[in-house]
Amino acid sequence: MTHAIRFHRTGGPEVLQWEEVALPAPDAGEVRVRHHAVGLNFIDTYHRSGLYPLSLPSGLGMEAAGVVEAVGEGVAELKAGDRVAYTSGPLGAYAEARNIEARHLVRLPEAISFEQGAAMMLQGLTAHYLLHSTYPVKAGDIILVHAAAGGVGSILVQWAKLLGATVIGTVGNDDKAAQAKALGCDHVIVYSRERFAERVRELSGGAGVAVVYDSVGRDTFLDSVACLQRRGMMVSFGNATGPVAPFDCALLAQAGSVYVTRPALFDYIATREELELRSAALFEAVGAGRLRIAVNQRYALKDAAQAHLDLEARRTTGSTILLP
Repeated sequence: MTHAIRFHRTGGPEVLQWEEVALPAPDAGEVRVRHHAVGLNFIDTYHRSGLYPLSLPSGLGMEAAGVVEAVGEGVAELKAGDRVAYTSGPLGAYAEARNIEARHLVRLPEAISFEQGAAMMLQGLTAHYLLHSTYPVKAGDIILVHAAAGGVGSILVQWAKLLGATVIGTVGNDDKAAQAKALGCDHVIVYSRERFAERVRELSGGAGVAVVYDSVGRDTFLDSVACLQRRGMMVSFGNATGPVAPFDCALLAQAGSVYVTRPALFDYIATREELELRSAALFEAVGAGRLRIAVNQRYALKDAAQAHLDLEARRTTGSTILLP
C-alpha cells in the first residue's frame, strides 16, 4: 500500500483527498518509482476543476522525480536504484510511489536534484518546444512573455535571453516585477496598472513583437494579438483565467496577417526521440548553470489542496513542488 492524492468529484481544492491505495508489483513494461518530489502545475487545476474532463475517481499530477524501486518484465533500460524523472503518461504523480510505463521515464543526471527534476520537467520541456519549435526564437527578436515570474514564464525568459531575444515580460505586482527583471527581462510591465498592449507598442518602437507566449488565456488574448508585428505569432498555451472565447478569424487579417496556435507539450514529445532530445537540452542547460530552476514553494504532498489554493490565487512564483 501507499498514499496518494485522489478526487472523486470535480470542484475546488477541497475535493482533493489523501488516500491509501494499493500498489501491486509493476506489470510488463512498467517500473515502480518511489517519488522524492512531485511537480505542481496549473494544468493540475484544470483536471481537478473539470475544465479538462477525466473519468472519476482519478489521481492527479503529471510530473515527478524519484528512484526506481522495481522493474517489470521486459524492462531492460532501467534498473532498481536509477534516478528518473517524467512528465507524461497517465495522471497519478501526486503519490508517494506509483507504477508507470518505463517509456515515459528519462534518467535524471546526478548534477540535478530531485526537487529540480520534479519542478522542471513539464515547465522546462514546455519552454523548450515553445522557443525552439512552435516559434523558433532567434537573436534580435522582440518577444512578449506573460506571467514572466511564473513557472514556465521564468524559464522562458532565461532561455529566450540565451537565444539573443529582447524580452518584454508582464507580471501582476511589483514583487514579481523585480523577480522577472532578475531573471533577465529587458522590460517588465505590471499589467494591474499599465495597458500592456499600448506599452508593448511603445517599447517596440511601434512595430510590435514577433511572438507572444500567453499562458493566461481569456483575459489577455485579444490584447496579446494586438501586440504582434505583421505576420507575428500568438502562442496561447494556457488558460489561467479561463479558456479563450471564440473569435472571428478575420481578426487575424486585421491584426496584420498574424498567426494563432494552441500547442500542447505532448504533441512535441510524442516520440521517444523527441522526449530524449528535449530532456537532454534541458538537463544540459540546467546542469551547466545557464538556466536557474527556482523552487520557491514547497508543500507536503498531503497538503496539495493548500498548494492549489495558493497557485490559483497567484501567491506563488517560479516552481512549486510537493514532498511525499
